[in-house]
Amino acid sequence: KPAGTDPRILSLAAEVAKSPEQNVPVILLKLKEIINNTPLGSSELKKVKQDIYCYDLIQYCLLVLSQDSSRIQGGWSTISQLTQILSHCCVGLEPGEDGEEFYKELLPSAAENFLVLGRRLQTCFINATKGEEQDKLLHFFQIVTDSLFWLLGGHIQLIQNVLQSDHFLHLLQTDNVQIGATVMTLLQNILQINSGNLLKIEGKALHSILDEILFKLLSTPSPVIRSTATKLLLVLAESHQEILILLRLSACYKGLRSLLNKQETLTEFSRELRQLVDLLTPKIQQEVEEQKLHKAACLIQAYWKGFQTRKRLKKLPSAVIALQRSFRAKRTKMLLELNRQKEEEDLRLRLQLQKQRAMRLSRESRLSMLEIIHPGQVEKYNREIEEKSALTIQKHWRGYRERKNFRQQRPSLTEYKAAVTLQRAVLKFLAKCRKKKKLFASWHGLQELTDARRVELKQQVDDYVKRHPGSQMSDVASRELHAQAQERLQHYFMGRAIEERAQQHREALMAQISTNIEQLMSMLYICLCFINGITHARDVASKIFRPQIVFIPVLRKSYIIPVFNCIHSICYKFKYFNSIQITNFKDAVLFY
Repeated sequence: KPAGTDPRILSLAAEVAKSPEQNVPVILLKLKEIINNTPLGSSELKKVKQDIYCYDLIQYCLLVLSQDSSRIQGGWSTISQLTQILSHCCVGLEPGEDGEEFYKELLPSAAENFLVLGRRLQTCFINATKGEEQDKLLHFFQIVTDSLFWLLGGHIQLIQNVLQSDHFLHLLQTDNVQIGATVMTLLQNILQINSGNLLKIEGKALHSILDEILFKLLSTPSPVIRSTATKLLLVLAESHQEILILLRLSACYKGLRSLLNKQETLTEFSRELRQLVDLLTPKIQQEVEEQKLHKAACLIQAYWKGFQTRKRLKKLPSAVIALQRSFRAKRTKMLLELNRQKEEEDLRLRLQLQKQRAMRLSRESRLSMLEIIHPGQVEKYNREIEEKSALTIQKHWRGYRERKNFRQQRPSLTEYKAAVTLQRAVLKFLAKCRKKKKLFASWHGLQELTDARRVELKQQVDDYVKRHPGSQMSDVASRELHAQAQERLQHYFMGRAIEERAQQHREALMAQISTNIEQLMSMLYICLCFINGITHARDVASKIFRPQIVFIPVLRKSYIIPVFNCIHSICYKFKYFNSIQITNFKDAVLFY
């Protein structure tokens, strides 16, 4: 930092550094008073500007100008004053060692910010409905343009950047009379400073500026804008021969003289309009000279085009190779696309075959299941299958319906979420405001407490502490408790999965057991019928063949009793007839 800094600058820089963001623009307005109180053109003013730049107050001004006007205290009034301060600080400033940064970054950024502010003011002026508001905005717009002109007058190298800017072209293309007159006056003043920079800009930007000036001259009803446009064209045509030749010979401006002759000869600018028409009307000798120059230019262009054509012909073999390469690449791409389509078709057919195979397997499994299941359980099984199918169909239908309703309700849900977000932001903002009010509220002091009140409050605090003793837990104990909870939760989920699988297995076994038991009971019924038949045959045979009746009991005990023992073992195994003890043929018959 430089030695011998102005104390006013030091205090102002310290205040800017300590103040909140919303108060910085108002604090920077104090620079205007410091600059105005310093004699103009003195060394003291240069020292003040250098101190302002060294303490980054100019950068603060640029940052404030880049913000939205609604966030700045004072609005456009504060912004317009800051533009004046910034332009006055930049003109006549000697940056010293930081010259490259100042001339290549800070000054172009300042000029661009002025143009952006001009566009914002133009938009606000067009959208304004009240006359007083429009007058104020127009006044602020004129202040910004004057500040830009003052900056360009001190640094003429910025004129080329301003004329090439899209923001300046948008300002020039406005249809509003007052804004247009101000911008045209600014352009006229800029060209009076140094009109040579106009030829340094790009041809497209130059044609755009000339087209807009001619449009305002020929189409705008305002005499002020037409007079300014006429003076601008006259200055450009008189000072630059290239622009005059462009207006005379270019096909874009063919018929310009006839249009200017048809214009009304108003008293305000009839003399300038006549001078412009005379300049655009060349003499015969000049026309001959210009025709010669035109023919020479055509000849040069013909030779140059011939050279370019021969050069291209030499490169034709490489072009053919490149064309063949591109064709082969395109053909390869098409073949890849065809192969991809073929693979997709094969995949679709495979999926269809898999689907058919799955349906066939499902039918076969269903038929095999019907063969396995007892006829009495077929209806129950079919009913379970139908219930499961109905549940699956209902599940898919409800899912489709809910997804459809969700897609229809998505805009309202989005609006609801946006409303919740806005409410949250507003509530947070209101809470901050209340907190600030509490922080900055004036201190009223506390009422004096008596000794009796102090004793009473202390007694209440002691009683509360005794009733609610605090519990503290160390970090190690909390981690151990968290690990135990995680372990128990994991055991619970694993046990629940095992229980679910066991329940499913149990249900399958119970179904199989019920089927086997029914089949065994039917076998028992058949066996008992067979026993009754044997018993009756034995009674008849005992009357006819008395000595040969020994084989019947043997047959009964050797073949019938094992059947009942098998039934008893199966029933006992599955705990179905656990309370019944079948030990011999008699018990089995009694049980039946």
